[in-house]
Amino acid sequence: MQKAAEEIIEFQDRQEAQALLGERDEFVRVLMDNFDARFVSRGESISISGEAGEVEQAAKIMRELQYLYRQGTAITMHEVRYSVGLMKGGKGEALHNLFSDTILVTSRGRHVRPKTLGQRIYVDTIKHNFITFGVGPAGTGKTYLAVVLACAALRNREVEKLILTRPAVEAGEKLGFLPGDLQEKVDPYLRPLYDALQDILGQDVFQKLMLKGVIEVAPLAYMRGRTLENAFVILDEAQNTTDKQMKMFLTRLGFGSRMVVTGDPGQIDLPRGVTSGLVEAAKILDGVKGIGIVRMEPMDVIRHDVVTRIVEAYAAYEKKLQKF
Repeated sequence: MQKAAEEIIEFQDRQEAQALLGERDEFVRVLMDNFDARFVSRGESISISGEAGEVEQAAKIMRELQYLYRQGTAITMHEVRYSVGLMKGGKGEALHNLFSDTILVTSRGRHVRPKTLGQRIYVDTIKHNFITFGVGPAGTGKTYLAVVLACAALRNREVEKLILTRPAVEAGEKLGFLPGDLQEKVDPYLRPLYDALQDILGQDVFQKLMLKGVIEVAPLAYMRGRTLENAFVILDEAQNTTDKQMKMFLTRLGFGSRMVVTGDPGQIDLPRGVTSGLVEAAKILDGVKGIGIVRMEPMDVIRHDVVTRIVEAYAAYEKKLQKF
Protein backbone atom coordinates (compact mmCIF):
# COMPACT_ATOMS: atom_id res chain seq x y z
CA MET A 1 0.00 0.00 0.00
CA GLN A 2 1.38 3.38 -0.99
CA LYS A 3 1.98 5.91 1.77
CA ALA A 4 -0.17 9.04 1.56
CA ALA A 5 1.21 12.49 2.29
CA GLU A 6 0.30 16.16 2.17
CA GLU A 7 2.45 19.26 1.90
CA ILE A 8 1.30 22.88 2.11
CA ILE A 9 3.25 25.66 0.41
CA GLU A 10 2.66 29.07 2.00
CA PHE A 11 2.96 32.23 -0.11
CA GLN A 12 3.96 35.66 1.18
CA ASP A 13 0.97 37.34 -0.46
CA ARG A 14 -1.46 37.05 -3.33
CA GLN A 15 1.07 38.52 -5.74
CA GLU A 16 3.52 35.71 -5.01
CA ALA A 17 0.71 33.17 -5.26
CA GLN A 18 -0.27 34.38 -8.71
CA ALA A 19 3.38 34.46 -9.86
CA LEU A 20 3.92 30.83 -8.80
CA LEU A 21 0.56 29.37 -9.75
CA GLY A 22 0.48 31.12 -13.12
CA GLU A 23 -2.18 33.04 -14.98
CA ARG A 24 -5.42 31.11 -14.43
CA ASP A 25 -3.35 28.45 -12.63
CA GLU A 26 -1.52 27.48 -15.84
CA PHE A 27 1.62 26.44 -13.94
CA VAL A 28 -0.40 24.27 -11.56
CA ARG A 29 -2.00 22.50 -14.52
CA VAL A 30 1.47 21.53 -15.76
CA LEU A 31 2.19 19.96 -12.36
CA MET A 32 -1.20 18.22 -12.38
CA ASP A 33 -0.44 16.74 -15.81
CA ASN A 34 2.88 15.32 -14.60
CA PHE A 35 2.33 14.24 -11.01
CA ASP A 36 -0.28 11.89 -9.59
CA ALA A 37 -1.30 14.26 -6.82
CA ARG A 38 -4.15 16.57 -5.84
CA PHE A 39 -3.49 20.32 -5.94
CA VAL A 40 -5.82 22.64 -4.03
CA SER A 41 -5.21 26.39 -4.09
CA ARG A 42 -6.35 28.28 -1.00
CA GLY A 43 -5.60 31.91 -1.78
CA GLU A 44 -2.16 32.42 -0.22
CA SER A 45 -1.24 28.73 -0.04
CA ILE A 46 -1.49 25.53 -2.04
CA SER A 47 -2.03 22.01 -0.71
CA ILE A 48 -0.43 19.04 -2.49
CA SER A 49 -1.68 15.60 -1.44
CA GLY A 50 -1.41 12.03 -2.67
CA GLU A 51 1.27 9.34 -2.87
CA ALA A 52 4.28 10.43 -0.82
CA GLY A 53 6.86 10.26 -3.61
CA GLU A 54 4.74 12.26 -6.05
CA VAL A 55 3.88 14.87 -3.42
CA GLU A 56 7.52 15.27 -2.42
CA GLN A 57 8.67 15.88 -5.98
CA ALA A 58 5.88 18.33 -6.83
CA ALA A 59 6.41 20.24 -3.57
CA LYS A 60 10.15 20.47 -4.20
CA ILE A 61 9.53 22.04 -7.60
CA MET A 62 7.12 24.56 -6.10
CA ARG A 63 9.60 25.50 -3.35
CA GLU A 64 12.46 25.91 -5.82
CA LEU A 65 10.30 28.15 -8.00
CA GLN A 66 9.37 30.12 -4.89
CA TYR A 67 13.06 30.52 -4.05
CA LEU A 68 13.77 31.67 -7.61
CA TYR A 69 10.90 34.18 -7.50
CA ARG A 70 12.11 35.63 -4.20
CA GLN A 71 15.55 36.10 -5.76
CA GLY A 72 14.00 38.49 -8.27
CA THR A 73 13.32 36.22 -11.26
CA ALA A 74 9.97 36.28 -13.05
CA ILE A 75 8.62 32.73 -13.33
CA THR A 76 7.70 31.65 -16.85
CA MET A 77 6.45 28.44 -18.38
CA HIS A 78 10.05 27.56 -19.20
CA GLU A 79 11.10 27.38 -15.54
CA VAL A 80 8.07 25.24 -14.71
CA ARG A 81 8.40 22.78 -17.59
CA TYR A 82 12.17 22.52 -17.27
CA SER A 83 11.89 21.85 -13.52
CA VAL A 84 9.38 19.09 -14.18
CA GLY A 85 11.66 17.60 -16.84
CA LEU A 86 14.64 17.53 -14.47
CA MET A 87 12.59 15.99 -11.68
CA LYS A 88 11.11 13.32 -13.93
CA GLY A 89 14.56 12.63 -15.36
CA GLY A 90 15.96 11.88 -11.91
CA LYS A 91 17.93 15.14 -11.72
CA GLY A 92 15.79 16.96 -9.17
CA GLU A 93 18.79 17.52 -6.90
CA ALA A 94 20.27 19.83 -9.55
CA LEU A 95 17.37 22.27 -9.33
CA HIS A 96 18.55 24.35 -6.39
CA ASN A 97 22.14 24.75 -7.59
CA LEU A 98 20.89 25.63 -11.07
CA PHE A 99 18.54 28.32 -9.83
CA SER A 100 20.82 29.73 -7.13
CA ASP A 101 23.82 30.69 -9.30
CA THR A 102 23.52 34.42 -10.07
CA ILE A 103 26.11 35.49 -12.65
CA LEU A 104 25.30 39.19 -12.65
CA VAL A 105 22.62 41.70 -11.68
CA THR A 106 21.64 43.94 -14.60
CA SER A 107 21.21 47.72 -14.46
CA ARG A 108 17.49 47.13 -13.90
CA GLY A 109 18.11 44.83 -10.93
CA ARG A 110 17.34 41.60 -12.79
CA HIS A 111 19.31 38.56 -11.65
CA VAL A 112 20.85 36.68 -14.59
CA ARG A 113 21.44 33.00 -13.93
CA PRO A 114 21.64 29.79 -15.98
CA LYS A 115 18.19 28.43 -16.79
CA THR A 116 19.16 24.95 -17.97
CA LEU A 117 21.86 22.41 -17.15
CA GLY A 118 23.33 23.03 -20.60
CA GLN A 119 23.63 26.73 -19.80
CA ARG A 120 25.18 25.91 -16.42
CA ILE A 121 27.83 23.76 -18.10
CA TYR A 122 28.41 26.53 -20.67
CA VAL A 123 28.96 29.17 -17.96
CA ASP A 124 31.32 26.92 -15.98
CA THR A 125 33.27 26.06 -19.13
CA ILE A 126 33.78 29.74 -19.98
CA LYS A 127 35.01 30.42 -16.45
CA HIS A 128 37.62 27.66 -16.59
CA ASN A 129 39.01 27.93 -20.14
CA PHE A 130 40.88 30.48 -22.24
CA ILE A 131 38.73 29.73 -25.31
CA THR A 132 35.18 28.33 -25.23
CA PHE A 133 33.02 27.24 -28.16
CA GLY A 134 29.27 27.48 -27.58
CA VAL A 135 27.64 25.45 -30.34
CA GLY A 136 23.91 24.92 -30.65
CA PRO A 137 20.50 26.08 -31.87
CA ALA A 138 19.08 29.59 -31.65
CA GLY A 139 17.48 30.57 -28.37
CA THR A 140 19.86 28.68 -26.08
CA GLY A 141 21.40 31.87 -24.67
CA LYS A 142 24.87 31.34 -26.13
CA THR A 143 25.52 34.96 -27.04
CA TYR A 144 23.62 36.60 -24.19
CA LEU A 145 25.35 34.55 -21.47
CA ALA A 146 28.74 35.22 -23.05
CA VAL A 147 28.03 38.97 -22.97
CA VAL A 148 26.86 38.69 -19.34
CA LEU A 149 30.08 36.93 -18.34
CA ALA A 150 32.10 39.51 -20.27
CA CYS A 151 30.40 42.36 -18.40
CA ALA A 152 30.93 40.55 -15.09
CA ALA A 153 34.65 40.15 -15.88
CA LEU A 154 34.87 43.86 -16.69
CA ARG A 155 33.10 44.84 -13.46
CA ASN A 156 35.43 42.57 -11.47
CA ARG A 157 38.44 44.11 -13.27
CA GLU A 158 39.52 40.73 -14.59
CA VAL A 159 39.85 42.34 -18.03
CA GLU A 160 40.33 45.89 -19.27
CA LYS A 161 38.02 45.84 -22.27
CA LEU A 162 35.33 43.92 -24.11
CA ILE A 163 35.59 43.12 -27.80
CA LEU A 164 32.56 41.73 -29.60
CA THR A 165 32.61 40.78 -33.25
CA ARG A 166 30.54 39.06 -35.96
CA PRO A 167 31.18 38.20 -39.60
CA ALA A 168 29.02 40.37 -41.89
CA VAL A 169 28.47 37.49 -44.28
CA GLU A 170 25.33 38.81 -45.95
CA ALA A 171 27.16 42.04 -46.89
CA GLY A 172 30.31 40.27 -48.07
CA GLU A 173 32.67 42.72 -49.76
CA LYS A 174 29.84 44.57 -51.56
CA LEU A 175 28.99 47.25 -49.01
CA GLY A 176 29.26 50.24 -51.33
CA PHE A 177 25.54 50.53 -52.06
CA LEU A 178 24.77 51.12 -48.37
CA PRO A 179 24.85 54.69 -46.98
CA GLY A 180 27.47 55.85 -44.46
CA ASP A 181 31.00 54.79 -43.58
CA LEU A 182 32.09 51.17 -43.12
CA GLN A 183 31.06 51.08 -39.45
CA GLU A 184 27.57 52.30 -40.32
CA LYS A 185 27.32 49.76 -43.12
CA VAL A 186 28.00 46.79 -40.83
CA ASP A 187 26.14 48.06 -37.75
CA PRO A 188 22.92 46.17 -38.67
CA TYR A 189 24.84 42.89 -38.38
CA LEU A 190 26.15 43.88 -34.94
CA ARG A 191 22.78 45.05 -33.56
CA PRO A 192 22.12 41.90 -31.44
CA LEU A 193 25.38 42.56 -29.58
CA TYR A 194 24.46 46.20 -28.95
CA ASP A 195 21.05 45.12 -27.66
CA ALA A 196 22.54 42.60 -25.21
CA LEU A 197 25.04 45.14 -23.84
CA GLN A 198 22.39 47.83 -23.40
CA ASP A 199 20.09 45.37 -21.62
CA ILE A 200 22.82 44.38 -19.17
CA LEU A 201 24.62 47.68 -18.58
CA GLY A 202 21.93 50.23 -19.26
CA GLN A 203 21.97 52.76 -22.10
CA ASP A 204 24.05 55.44 -20.33
CA VAL A 205 26.82 53.15 -19.06
CA PHE A 206 26.98 51.38 -22.41
CA GLN A 207 27.41 54.66 -24.30
CA LYS A 208 30.12 55.90 -21.91
CA LEU A 209 32.12 52.67 -22.19
CA MET A 210 31.79 52.73 -25.98
CA LEU A 211 33.08 56.32 -26.14
CA LYS A 212 36.03 55.44 -23.90
CA GLY A 213 36.89 52.44 -26.07
CA VAL A 214 36.38 50.03 -23.17
CA ILE A 215 33.75 48.27 -25.27
CA GLU A 216 34.49 47.64 -28.93
CA VAL A 217 31.89 46.16 -31.27
CA ALA A 218 33.38 45.57 -34.70
CA PRO A 219 33.15 43.34 -37.78
CA LEU A 220 35.50 40.36 -37.89
CA ALA A 221 37.71 41.97 -40.54
CA TYR A 222 38.87 44.49 -37.91
CA MET A 223 40.54 41.69 -35.91
CA ARG A 224 43.18 40.89 -38.51
CA GLY A 225 46.76 41.73 -37.50
CA ARG A 226 45.89 42.48 -33.86
CA THR A 227 46.93 40.83 -30.59
CA LEU A 228 44.06 41.06 -28.10
CA GLU A 229 45.42 41.32 -24.55
CA ASN A 230 43.59 41.76 -21.22
CA ALA A 231 40.27 41.52 -23.04
CA PHE A 232 37.13 39.41 -23.07
CA VAL A 233 36.53 38.67 -26.75
CA ILE A 234 33.32 37.24 -28.21
CA LEU A 235 32.90 36.01 -31.78
CA ASP A 236 29.19 35.63 -32.52
CA GLU A 237 27.53 33.89 -35.50
CA ALA A 238 30.78 31.98 -35.97
CA GLN A 239 29.14 29.40 -38.23
CA ASN A 240 29.53 32.05 -40.95
CA THR A 241 33.30 32.31 -40.68
CA THR A 242 35.51 30.52 -43.17
CA ASP A 243 38.23 28.17 -41.95
CA LYS A 244 40.89 30.85 -42.58
CA GLN A 245 38.91 33.52 -40.75
CA MET A 246 38.47 31.26 -37.74
CA LYS A 247 42.18 30.46 -37.55
CA MET A 248 42.98 34.16 -37.87
CA PHE A 249 40.61 35.03 -35.05
CA LEU A 250 41.70 32.33 -32.61
CA THR A 251 45.36 33.25 -33.02
CA ARG A 252 44.61 36.83 -31.90
CA LEU A 253 44.40 35.61 -28.27
CA GLY A 254 46.85 37.52 -26.06
CA PHE A 255 47.88 37.36 -22.41
CA GLY A 256 45.15 37.99 -19.85
CA SER A 257 42.40 37.42 -22.40
CA ARG A 258 39.51 35.04 -22.76
CA MET A 259 37.56 34.17 -25.91
CA VAL A 260 34.07 32.82 -26.48
CA VAL A 261 33.00 31.63 -29.93
CA THR A 262 29.28 31.08 -30.50
CA GLY A 263 27.33 29.75 -33.45
CA ASP A 264 24.65 27.47 -34.82
CA PRO A 265 25.82 24.97 -37.47
CA GLY A 266 22.20 24.70 -38.58
CA GLN A 267 22.19 28.31 -39.83
CA ILE A 268 25.24 28.53 -42.09
CA ASP A 269 24.93 31.29 -44.72
CA LEU A 270 28.26 30.71 -46.45
CA PRO A 271 28.35 30.01 -50.19
CA ARG A 272 27.88 26.36 -51.15
CA GLY A 273 31.10 24.40 -50.83
CA VAL A 274 32.75 26.81 -48.36
CA THR A 275 33.76 25.13 -45.08
CA SER A 276 32.40 26.65 -41.89
CA GLY A 277 35.24 27.70 -39.61
CA LEU A 278 33.12 26.88 -36.56
CA VAL A 279 32.36 23.32 -37.64
CA GLU A 280 35.98 22.66 -38.56
CA ALA A 281 37.47 24.24 -35.42
CA ALA A 282 35.12 22.30 -33.13
CA LYS A 283 36.51 19.08 -34.64
CA ILE A 284 40.19 20.09 -34.75
CA LEU A 285 40.35 21.61 -31.26
CA ASP A 286 38.24 19.07 -29.36
CA GLY A 287 40.34 17.90 -26.41
CA VAL A 288 42.97 20.65 -26.65
CA LYS A 289 43.98 21.88 -23.19
CA GLY A 290 42.59 25.31 -22.32
CA ILE A 291 39.78 25.04 -24.90
CA GLY A 292 36.25 24.02 -23.96
CA ILE A 293 33.53 22.98 -26.38
CA VAL A 294 29.89 23.00 -25.20
CA ARG A 295 27.16 21.66 -27.44
CA MET A 296 23.72 22.96 -26.51
CA GLU A 297 20.59 20.89 -27.15
CA PRO A 298 17.01 21.77 -28.15
CA MET A 299 15.99 21.36 -24.48
CA ASP A 300 18.25 24.35 -23.69
CA VAL A 301 16.15 26.69 -25.85
CA ILE A 302 14.79 29.56 -23.71
CA ARG A 303 12.10 30.87 -25.98
CA HIS A 304 8.45 30.12 -26.61
CA ASP A 305 7.58 26.41 -26.36
CA VAL A 306 6.86 26.43 -30.09
CA VAL A 307 10.48 27.46 -30.82
CA THR A 308 11.76 24.36 -29.03
CA ARG A 309 9.41 22.19 -31.08
CA ILE A 310 10.51 23.95 -34.30
CA VAL A 311 14.19 23.28 -33.49
CA GLU A 312 13.44 19.62 -32.73
CA ALA A 313 11.36 19.20 -35.91
CA TYR A 314 14.11 20.66 -38.11
CA ALA A 315 16.74 18.50 -36.40
CA ALA A 316 14.66 15.37 -37.05
CA TYR A 317 14.06 16.39 -40.67
CA GLU A 318 17.77 17.06 -41.34
CA LYS A 319 18.71 13.77 -39.70
CA LYS A 320 16.25 11.98 -41.96
CA LEU A 321 17.71 13.66 -45.07
CA GLN A 322 21.22 12.49 -44.14
CA LYS A 323 20.09 8.88 -44.46
CA PHE A 324 19.35 9.33 -48.16
